[in-house]
Parts: sequence; C-alpha cells; structure tokens
Amino acid sequence: MSIQVNKISKFYGEQKALDNISFSIQKGEIVGFLGPNGAGKSTLMKILTGYLEPTSGEAVVNDYSISEEILQAQKSIGYLPEHNSLYSEMYVREYLEFNALIYKVSKKRIEEVIFQTGLLPEANKKIEQLSKGYRQRVGLANALLHDPQVLILDEPTTGLDPNQLIEIRELIKEIGKEKTIFLSTHIMREVEALCERVIIINKGQIVADKRLEDLRDEQVQIIEVEFDYRIEEVALQRLPHLLNIKNVGGFVYELTFDTPKDMRPTVFDFAHDNGLKTLQLNRKNKNLESLFSELTLKK
Repeated sequence: MSIQVNKISKFYGEQKALDNISFSIQKGEIVGFLGPNGAGKSTLMKILTGYLEPTSGEAVVNDYSISEEILQAQKSIGYLPEHNSLYSEMYVREYLEFNALIYKVSKKRIEEVIFQTGLLPEANKKIEQLSKGYRQRVGLANALLHDPQVLILDEPTTGLDPNQLIEIRELIKEIGKEKTIFLSTHIMREVEALCERVIIINKGQIVADKRLEDLRDEQVQIIEVEFDYRIEEVALQRLPHLLNIKNVGGFVYELTFDTPKDMRPTVFDFAHDNGLKTLQLNRKNKNLESLFSELTLKK
C-alpha cells in the first residue's frame, strides 16, 4: 500500500478542516483529489508530507507512519506544493544541484531529471527567466531528484496556459508509469485525462471515492429532445424512470432518467402516442464536472 489515511481529523481552533477521513491508495495508482476551495485538499496534502500534524488519526506512506517515522516517509515522497516556491535568482541546474546536496544524490541523477522533465534547453537559464510552465517543470524535477516512490502534487497545473497545461499533463502521465501519484486539483478535465480514480472531498469529508470507469457507469442518463410544439411537463412526467425535466429553450427539453437502459425509443414512442413530432433526439452523458457539482453543492 502506498498511502493509507486512517480516520484523520484536523482542527484550526474551532474550525474543522478534515472530518474523520479514511482511504488508501495502491502502489502504481494515479488518483485525483477533488474538492472546492476550502474543502481540505491542501491540508491533507500537508499532513501526508509531514508539514502539518493531524489533530487525530494517522497517515502512513510507503509503510512509514508520518507521525512516528517522518524522515523515512519523507525520503520516499516527492512533493510539489500548490505555491511552488523557487529561488528565482538561481540557475535551473544550480538550483537542482543545491537540492541534490540535501538529498545526497549524484550529479548523474540531476542530469536524469533535467532530461526527464524536458528542462535541458532551459537548464542554464535563471529560474526568474522561465515561463510558468517551465517553473512547474523545475518543481517536478526537484520532487523527482531523490527518486521517490510516491508523488504528491498539489494543483500542479494552476495558472498554466493551454499549451503549458498539455505539456505538464503529458509529463505527469509519463512519470505516472513508474510512480504512485496523488494529484490535487479543481480542474475536472485534468482528472479525466490523467487519473484512474477520483476521491472527492467537501467540507472536510469524503463524499466519493470511485474509479472513473465505475463513476461513469453510474451516471444518470440525459435525453435531449425537441418537439414540434410545447408540451405540458405534467404529461412528460408519465415517462418511466424520469428524474427531472428541464426546458432549455423553445420546444427543447432535457429529460433525466435513472436507468442504464437507452430511453430514446421510449421518448420517441411517447411523442408518437401524443401526436408530437421529434425534431431531434439525443442521448447525453453527465461528465465529472456535473457529478462533482451535485456532490459538493448538496451538502
């Protein structure tokens, strides 16, 4: 087991940031950690890396207890914080050499991470000269210096432009072939592109812990239908498995059903039986973003 979180709570005075949360992450998984601002994501990241102590509960990383074996745990963790603080006046290679002394790793390893993170063209530049995307690469290179088994990345793509975002995403995917990655973000597309599993936190509590494949299978079904004239919603409510009706404009309706069965034939037959013509009839799937909204707004 790469990461175990056992009944962790964290208070800041009277404010509860984390509320008795538990989960585990297997070796080799890439797991997305989602939640609205203030949900407790960064707090948990800091507990897992030993920067904060929990009020109660225990965290174990690579079989090392964070509370009792913090140095051994930290040696096996690579951490990229949300605010990636770098010594901007230093050159890229100089900065990595400085940190390599702390980790006691060889110069050969420095060159390996420079190559791995695509920093070779920028290695002799000052960090202050780099774009935000390349600064994130420097942070990732630093997190990889000591060849950790687990990478903990807190909002690694925040503030990047679309091209930089794609570059960092591909880099993380490549690194994830060899490492366990726990990735905090509020960008749903990042989770869908990078992760195999998602953990969603809201108000300090875990509200979902699912493999993305399973989460998609559980999604409700939305049928978008356009009739040739308006129909009363009370008539539509006779449709089986119907959860919700939304008129999205004109004679177009979004019908939400709680069933895996394709409801388009049923809607078509309903229209025919009621003297309506169907001008369009499409099936839509809810994405992770809409599921996230449902889970975090209902609490």
